[in-house]
Amino acid sequence: MQEQAEPPPGLYVGIEQFNRHEFFECHETLEEIWLIEPGEVRRLYQGILQVGVGFYHTIRRKNYRGAVTLLQGGINYLRPFAPTCFGVDVAGLIAGAEQALAHIQMLGPERITEFDTSFIPQIQVSN
Repeated sequence: MQEQAEPPPGLYVGIEQFNRHEFFECHETLEEIWLIEPGEVRRLYQGILQVGVGFYHTIRRKNYRGAVTLLQGGINYLRPFAPTCFGVDVAGLIAGAEQALAHIQMLGPERITEFDTSFIPQIQVSN
């Protein structure tokens, strides 16, 4: 994917919220920029948002199906932007989300309460 010159500041705010596990706030921040972005880069914002909401469903709601569906969808949205976009290590986020998803699937719906939050990746950004 071709990058624009500058991302909206909300992207980095949303990433900071994601990295603090503030997934509801991250959703709100990224949804705001996703909804007004006409270009394909909106899928990057949507992908980060969905991965975050997947973790929200995992750790807050203990919702196995929602977690798996959102993580898979978010990963798929992110793939075209790997390895990096706007300095965001998209490939690293995908790899971390895939490891977390595998952990969730191994636990299954009966044991989702045992999810190890150390599987939640940190989104790396270089400027």
